[in-house]
Amino acid sequence: MGQDAQSGQLVSLNPATGEVLGRYPVFDSRKIQTCIAQAQERFQEYRWIPFAQRAAWMERVAEILLERKAEFGRLITLEMGKTLASAIAEVEKSAWVCRYYAETAAGFLAEQLVASDASCSGIRYQPLGVILAVMPWNFPFWQVFRCAAPALMAGNTLLLKHASNVPQSALCLEAIFREAGFPQGVFQTLLISAAQVAEVVADERVRGAALTGSEAAGSSLARLAGQHLKKTVLELGGSDPFIVLPSADLEAAVSTAVTARLISNGQSCIAAKRFIVHSTIAESFTAALVERFRQLKVGDPLDPQTEVGPLATPSILQEVDGQVQALVQAGAKVWVGGSPLGGNFYLPTVLSGIPAEHPVAQQEVFGPVALLFEVPDLEAAIRLANSTPFGLGASAWTTDPNEQERLLMEIEAGSVFINGLVKSDPRLPFGGIKRSGYGRELSREGILEFVNIKTFWVK
Repeated sequence: MGQDAQSGQLVSLNPATGEVLGRYPVFDSRKIQTCIAQAQERFQEYRWIPFAQRAAWMERVAEILLERKAEFGRLITLEMGKTLASAIAEVEKSAWVCRYYAETAAGFLAEQLVASDASCSGIRYQPLGVILAVMPWNFPFWQVFRCAAPALMAGNTLLLKHASNVPQSALCLEAIFREAGFPQGVFQTLLISAAQVAEVVADERVRGAALTGSEAAGSSLARLAGQHLKKTVLELGGSDPFIVLPSADLEAAVSTAVTARLISNGQSCIAAKRFIVHSTIAESFTAALVERFRQLKVGDPLDPQTEVGPLATPSILQEVDGQVQALVQAGAKVWVGGSPLGGNFYLPTVLSGIPAEHPVAQQEVFGPVALLFEVPDLEAAIRLANSTPFGLGASAWTTDPNEQERLLMEIEAGSVFINGLVKSDPRLPFGGIKRSGYGRELSREGILEFVNIKTFWVK
C-alpha cells in the first residue's frame, strides 16, 4: 500500500485481497514544477471565465459522476475497501456538491455595495490563484470534490496531492474534470510523496492549501504554510461524542449509532466514536447496540450483503487493535469483537468500563470500535464530551428542549446534531475546532476561504 520508497512508486492495493491494482511513478521535481507552472499560467486565463461557463463545466462533472457512478464506486471499493453501496453513495454526493456550487457560486461571490463616506464602496471576491489540496483516502472522491468544487467555481486552479494508497482515484478525478471541459491545467493530480509537499507549498505561485487528514499531517502542513505565509484550511481528526439521554427515542438512537460508528468501515473523522449514555438507559442501549454489532456481516466489500469491509491498510488495523488491547488491559469489558478477523478485517467491537482518563479515550480510534461511557446526568455528559482535544462533530439524543439548547450551546465542536447523524451537507459549513482543525468547507463559508475579500472605495 501507498508509496514504495525504494522504487519511487505509488502502489494501489486492494485491502480486501492484497492484490496489486497498479503501480505509478512518483513525479520528480521537474514534473512538479511543470505542473505548477501550468496551473499558474492557466489561472491567468481561467479567473476571467464567466461564472456561467464554469457552472456549465461543473454541471457536466456532476453528470459524468452520475452516469458512471457504478464504475467509480467500484474503483473506490477496490482501492480503499469501503462497501460498494457506500462508495456509490459517495459518488452521488460528490455530484451534489458540484451542482450546488454550480448553482450558488455566482450569488455567493457577487459584489457587495456598502455605504460609506465614498461615492461608491463595497466588497469584491476574487480568486487567490493556485491552491494545493492534500486529501485523504477514506473518502477518495467526496473529500476532493468538496474542496475542488468551490475552489474552481471561485476561479482558482487546483493541484491535488491525494493519499498515496489511492493513485487510481486521483488520476480518475483529473480525467473527469478534463472530460467535463475544464481547460488543461485547471485541475491537476500530483503523484507525489508526503515529503514532496514542502516543495509545492514553498513555491510562490501556490497561494493556499487545504488538508483533510490526521493531526500530524495537518500540523506539518500548517508549519510549512506558516513559514511561507500561505492561507490554510485544515479538517483533521475527531473523537466525536454520541450522547443519549433518557427522553431519547432509544430505537432510533441505537440504529443511528450503528450507522454513525461504521461510516467507511469505521474510518471517518466524523464517525461517532464515544457513546456517552445516561445511567438510567445504559443497560438497554448497550444490549441493543451489542446485538446489532453481533449481526453485522463482515466481508468482501463488493458483496451487496456486506456491511463492514476491511480497514484500508495493515498499519491501521495494527493501530486499532493496539488501542483496543490497551483498553482491555486497563479493565475495559469486551461485549463483542475485540480482535482482528484475518487480513485487513477487524471484528466490529463494543467496549465499556473504559477509564475516562485513559490515553486511548482521548484519541481517535479509526476502525469499527464503539467506546461506551455511562454518565449520571447531562452535566457529566457534556463534561465528558468536551474532555478530548478534538472538536469536530457531536450527536446528541433527547426530546427535552432545554437539554437540546444546552447541548447546542455547550458542546465544543464545529457541528452539533440533535437526534440525527452527524454528516456533511453542501448547504451547511463544515469543519472543526481545537485539534480538529480550522477554517470551513462547504456552504458560502467554504467558497470564501480561498478568495481575496477585496474592499473597494471610490470618490
